[in-house]
Amino acid sequence: MSKRTTLGFGLGLRSEYYQQILEQRPAVDWFEIISENYMVDGGKALYFLDAINEQYPLVMHGVSLSIGGPHVIDIDYLRQLKSLADRVQPHWISDHLCWSRGNAHQLHDLLPLPFTQESLLHVAARVRLVQDILERPLVLENVSAYIQWETSCMSESQFLAELSYLTGCELLLDVNNVYVSARNQDFDPWQFIMELPHDRIRQIHLAGHSNYGHYLIDTHDQPIADPVWSLYSKALSYLGPTSTLIERDDHFPSFEELLSELTHARAIAHGVISGATP
Repeated sequence: MSKRTTLGFGLGLRSEYYQQILEQRPAVDWFEIISENYMVDGGKALYFLDAINEQYPLVMHGVSLSIGGPHVIDIDYLRQLKSLADRVQPHWISDHLCWSRGNAHQLHDLLPLPFTQESLLHVAARVRLVQDILERPLVLENVSAYIQWETSCMSESQFLAELSYLTGCELLLDVNNVYVSARNQDFDPWQFIMELPHDRIRQIHLAGHSNYGHYLIDTHDQPIADPVWSLYSKALSYLGPTSTLIERDDHFPSFEELLSELTHARAIAHGVISGATP
């Protein structure tokens, strides 16, 4: 098992829970922010961010980098991201292995790449540029996908492994995304995880999805499904202790329900690491 340092068990920071976090000081080890929500000049969002940052470690997670896109990297966006990082002092900064814009417009979706050698070299050059500006390794997450490019000559996990080797970037393993993509594209989710370099995995995401029978949609608006919990347990047996975060982006439950899921994640991890049944 890996001996990497871990932040423990965290939640995605959402405005619906700001007040409860400050009033209750819940037993959450850390929070992950959506970077773009705080790339502003002032207002309540930054007020709560600063207040919560005084009490908890933070990590920054972006949705607009479009690291695999055909467009020129947005240097102004990166400077704003760096400015936020200087303010927050996050433990790391992450985004997604995807493209989300053309030359001009954000598409507001995380779209899969063709996993080819040409694409690998294109993304690697862009990762190096981002890391030079941010002055830290970039952490990249596998996305949920519903189709594959016919031109792909490797799997997403193989692509991520090669990208990490070429650039020194780290990886965010979204277990729910692996499960959703595996169901939709009919591949083995465990093989996906085994193909990743375990020593490069900085963080794990857990989230819910919507089940439509023949396909799954990554909605982040449901409780974590039992098969995702099972895959998480199996992944930890391979990875060892790894910073784990629960995401929820819609149909927000009570804060107590989220804390209950976090407790369940802790119990699974404790059982796996100690060799006991959680």
